[in-house]
Amino acid sequence: MSRVAQHVDDERRVALVDLLDRVLAGGVVITGDIKLAIADVDLVQISLRALISSISTLSAPLGPAANRALETPGDD
Repeated sequence: MSRVAQHVDDERRVALVDLLDRVLAGGVVITGDIKLAIADVDLVQISLRALISSISTLSAPLGPAANRALETPGDD
């Protein structure tokens, strides 16, 4: 492998690591729908939803604004 190809490969790896770090730090939701139909008659419909995030992002304490939004009216 030439030096130029090695340098490009190293940059791609760093970029992939940075992308993965950003996704896990903020989280991402992936959604999709699958339909199985014959002659325009829907036989099966599957809805998929996945949340991808790091444990520390999911377990981080909520800020004051988010806590107020989650309070029920009778919690005084």
